[in-house]
Amino acid sequence: MTESTCRIERPVHRSTSVVFSSPHSGRCYPSDFIEQSLLNEQEIRSSEDAFIDTLFARAPAQGAPLITARMPRAFVDLNRAPDELDPALIGGVRKSGHNPRIASGLGVVPRVVANGRAIYRGKISLDEAKARVDQVWHPYHDGLQTLIDESRSLFGHAILIDCHSMPHEAIDCVSQPGFPRPDVVLGDRFGASAGQNIIDRIEAVFTNAGLRVVRNMPFAGAYIVQQYGRPSRAQHAVQIEIDRALYMDEARIVPNENFAGFQKLIDEVIVDICDIGRIEHKMAAE
Repeated sequence: MTESTCRIERPVHRSTSVVFSSPHSGRCYPSDFIEQSLLNEQEIRSSEDAFIDTLFARAPAQGAPLITARMPRAFVDLNRAPDELDPALIGGVRKSGHNPRIASGLGVVPRVVANGRAIYRGKISLDEAKARVDQVWHPYHDGLQTLIDESRSLFGHAILIDCHSMPHEAIDCVSQPGFPRPDVVLGDRFGASAGQNIIDRIEAVFTNAGLRVVRNMPFAGAYIVQQYGRPSRAQHAVQIEIDRALYMDEARIVPNENFAGFQKLIDEVIVDICDIGRIEHKMAAE
């Protein structure tokens, strides 16, 4: 794994089984990538989970490692399988079966950003796509797997918190007239990626922090929680989607006036989630 493609920040003392991951907050855009794109530097950032790595930066201080992407989602999507290659974008790839993510342009090398805006003027080569997967995707997942394996070795179990943000309008479909909009969506693949007690405790953490929470709608969790969530092996994975409007100006992609206060709230959330990992370890040891 190279520091140029992702960053792992380890605690001085690993005191919890929890691992935090931020795969979509990368913002190191290669100049040649920008040059081959139809979009300008502002437009291409629209699918980025901006500032999520900053919001969760205190995790190592609470005893949990944090792995963050440096390369952007528009370049390589780390929350997709490495073989989700889009034949509409990548030359030499044959269409095989129906994959809704690929069909919508959101494969491992995305064809579009938010609102379906095309990234490229034409196709890219299969060699280029494979090089991105080799140089960016694999190092991130090798690092993530190492952190999970370490937690299982140290504590007998692992809890992966996969951290994301969502556009404010993304939750319109689950908002009911006359009721408050959800602030956070927790995804556990409808119970497949995390034990019931784990997801219940995580939901309670956000609720106790004053945030409104729903589960699995409209985001149940993508490749990362599907791949690493193995409750039967004491390996739990939960995807967290946070409404961007709570802390940033989505149009300008800058922190808003609420950012500092919201970061303090997330600091408290991190403390309580890390405690879940300690409680699980203590219960297993008794």
